[in-house]
Amino acid sequence: MAGINVGRVIGGGLLAGVVINLVDGVTNGAILGARWAEETKRLGIDMATQSASLAGWLTFGFLCGIVLVWLYASIRPRYGPGPKTAVIAGLTVWIITRLAFAAWWFSGLYSFGVVAASAVGGLVAAVAGGLAGCALYKETA
Repeated sequence: MAGINVGRVIGGGLLAGVVINLVDGVTNGAILGARWAEETKRLGIDMATQSASLAGWLTFGFLCGIVLVWLYASIRPRYGPGPKTAVIAGLTVWIITRLAFAAWWFSGLYSFGVVAASAVGGLVAAVAGGLAGCALYKETA
């Protein structure tokens, strides 16, 4: 059994990150942007002055992509290569991240509606990113 191909994890992870960032950008920017801005303003934060916020979210998306492909490579020996395993890895990353983001609702910072809508977009992002990024992953001979 070959070890994890780190180069392919990073390459596939970056591709997964691009897909995750695109889907999350459409979901949380184009579709939910006004709702996020309204609810964030209620907290006394003006998102127009938060230039580091976008860079942080983009970095987070790329890191999620790399973790997702690493997870795929790690579970591949048990579940086999292919789309089913990529979806399992994507769903796992989605569950972990969305459980953390649910704290925004639990703590009363944001409404259930905006957090749930974002979670649906995140589900699409994680599965699509997983399918794209994991398709690039191959073991070394």
